[in-house]
Amino acid sequence: MKLNLSIDEVLSTTRSVRKRLDFDRPVEREIVEECLNLALQAPTGGNSQGWHWIIVEDVTKRKALADIYKKNFAIYASMPGRRYEPADPRIKQMGAVRNSAMYLAEEFYRAPLMLIPCIEGRTDNMPAVAGAGSWGSLLPAVWSFMLALRSRGLGSAWTTIHMMNNGEKQAAELLGIPFDKVMQGGLFPIAYTIGTDFKPAKRLPLEKVLHWDKW
Repeated sequence: MKLNLSIDEVLSTTRSVRKRLDFDRPVEREIVEECLNLALQAPTGGNSQGWHWIIVEDVTKRKALADIYKKNFAIYASMPGRRYEPADPRIKQMGAVRNSAMYLAEEFYRAPLMLIPCIEGRTDNMPAVAGAGSWGSLLPAVWSFMLALRSRGLGSAWTTIHMMNNGEKQAAELLGIPFDKVMQGGLFPIAYTIGTDFKPAKRLPLEKVLHWDKW
């Protein structure tokens, strides 16, 4: 069932959802495939369409992926955080963001489904233009998928931590992904959300990040 949301509402209220993922409600394959069909309409460099989508339903594989994520998250959480100026409004949000991230690391295995979006080719040690072209051919489709989920009362969270410390290769071996030929773009829980009343996030004002003609 689609929510009665305008395009602007979908764009402004699609969040990385963690604590409000309903891990106890099954997610139908049909709705995921419906969202992925919409995602396939996203732009892709040179019409390459080199994307691949791995939906993980098997409970043993979901647990293994969650273990990789949890192990890497423990390392990530111990690293020094980004430094902000005392007046930066982002400081007030960091506690809540960290808390929800820790929750997801502990509960990730409970997600009814997981998604690993992939792109053909590897850009390891290649120029930035190669990376921009590859990720620009995948990430718009991933975001379209998240928007489609939101419009149907589901949610996800954009995570990449499982790829740290050889984790990408471990996930590739677990799922049969040809690691030397295909890059992973993240690990996404998929679940219905607890409630659908998401609000626009607090962001830095446009004038802080907008540049006309020069930096």
